[in-house]
Amino acid sequence: MSLLPIFLKLEGRQGLLVGAGTVALEKIGSLLKTGLKLRVVAPEAREEVRALAAEGKLEWVQREFEAADLDGSFIVIAATNVPEVNAAVYRAAVERGIPANSVDDIPNCDFFFGSVVSRGDLQIAISTAGESPAAAQRLRREIDEQLPHDLGPWLAGLGELRREVLAMQPRGEKRRLLLHELARRQVCESALCTTKYLAGTGREAARAKAGSVYLVGAGPGDPELLTIRAVRLIESADVILHDELVPQPILDLAKRGADRINVGKRCGMKTITQEEINSLMAEHAGAGRSVVRLKSGDPLLFGRASEELAALAEAGVPFEIVPGVSAAFAAAAAIGRSLTDRDWASHVILSTGHHAQSHNREALPAVEAGTRVVYMPGRDLTLLAAEWLADGLPADLPCAVVSRAAQPDQQVVRTTLGALGEMEPAAAPSLLIAGWAVRELSVGERPDERDALIEASD
Repeated sequence: MSLLPIFLKLEGRQGLLVGAGTVALEKIGSLLKTGLKLRVVAPEAREEVRALAAEGKLEWVQREFEAADLDGSFIVIAATNVPEVNAAVYRAAVERGIPANSVDDIPNCDFFFGSVVSRGDLQIAISTAGESPAAAQRLRREIDEQLPHDLGPWLAGLGELRREVLAMQPRGEKRRLLLHELARRQVCESALCTTKYLAGTGREAARAKAGSVYLVGAGPGDPELLTIRAVRLIESADVILHDELVPQPILDLAKRGADRINVGKRCGMKTITQEEINSLMAEHAGAGRSVVRLKSGDPLLFGRASEELAALAEAGVPFEIVPGVSAAFAAAAAIGRSLTDRDWASHVILSTGHHAQSHNREALPAVEAGTRVVYMPGRDLTLLAAEWLADGLPADLPCAVVSRAAQPDQQVVRTTLGALGEMEPAAAPSLLIAGWAVRELSVGERPDERDALIEASD
């Protein structure tokens, strides 16, 4: 027997079920899930069928079957315990061209009910052409045990994404291959969903915008340690201004036609000055191009980012900072050791082999020479502030409490050490950053102008 597996849309259509006993009840559950308008004809009915009729979920006609009951029906199921009645229902349906199923009566069936595994809109139906419903049920149980239970939500997200792709992408081989690739990926609700980015429907901010500069952390060198946001910006930027240490596999992520310009230095040998880098960023952005300033590790650690940010602010160029994995953390991972082992270390000090030189800069007091980062500082910062003040830190030392960093509901509260204890509790998780380096610069102010502020605080 050759059968064509199909799935019928039954919602809103009329269906007839003859019989209201145990066999019929098994079919009713499947039929009602489809949205079928079900009419049941039987002189007697089980209590469950009577209850469904009372609730208005089906119509029960309490009498024997008549051929006229078929009028207006889209499908018919005969499920009585009288073979002669079932056969009569089937013959009447055939005369009217209505597909019919006579339960457990293979010759009198135009279609068969499959044994179904469901995950939301995903349905896997198994049929044995009526030869062994028990075998179909066994296979259904085995498949059900192996299928992930989150396939329903995944399919719903994939369907929504597919409709967006069909609306945005022209018909062709490229679109077909993209849809097949999406079907192999996990779809999530996050704005950072990689599958949505692949489809080109991710949040708009993920693409580099014309006239903007992005200071992006390239991480320690492994492309797989790039953030998703970093990858999307590198892939979409018109210009990549990169450090010497950024490896070729990361640079290869740039789109075809993008300018990749090495603006780095190595072993102290400069090929370009910082002022020239600043000018390149401003010039390309001013020409309406999107620019990624690609820095090794994290852009805010030992990368002269403060000078570049000040130059961009002075030129009126919009910019954004995209954090990266610091080489310090990659090195710790390489040796398999925690930098804050609770038995041996309570803090981490980050420094370089040499300090930036300034011909007029006075040495900072040792107690406030660095930036302090406190993870999980607690909700009440009064005691911490008192301890730091007692250590000799000035009351006007800039502080910032960052709550839920890099998340959509991120909050930043700036204050001073003297006022730190008066802050309202921040939402967890939060970090406390303190030091002159985190002071908020005024428009047009250069980083080296903080010298006068530090001297005044001494």
